[in-house]
Amino acid sequence: MRLIIQRVSHASVTINKQMHSSIGRGLLALLGVCPEDNREDADWLAQKLCSMRIFGDENGKMNLSVNDAGGEILVVSQFTLFAATKKGNRPSFIRAAGPEQANELYEYFAKATLVHAPGRVKTGVFAADMKVELLNDGPVTIVMDSKNRDF
Repeated sequence: MRLIIQRVSHASVTINKQMHSSIGRGLLALLGVCPEDNREDADWLAQKLCSMRIFGDENGKMNLSVNDAGGEILVVSQFTLFAATKKGNRPSFIRAAGPEQANELYEYFAKATLVHAPGRVKTGVFAADMKVELLNDGPVTIVMDSKNRDF
């Protein structure tokens, strides 16, 4: 699994011109799933996401997790994180998991994240045409991969 974490002042998902979900200060988490991924990957990433110390403390030092900072998390499915771009100019997505597996692991990841951040996790809609809006705070953007845990 790949996860792009962005520290945000706010973020939202709109579907068919209707606001689906939104958060204030917190993390936007874009999740990609590949065929080799499983629930262990999701559990590891969910725990890391919620304990990553990327919010400023009283001295402005990145020392607080999203939980410590009282932030929210918006989880959005993003199969394009597994784009293969080596050949040509059109990305290939053959390295992304199929819809059934990807949806199951996306839903599982969202629930696993909720265990670590009770009441503060919102989601997009799997496979929907979503408009994601965010104000990146910092900017702080972190890439994580469950298959390369020392990334």
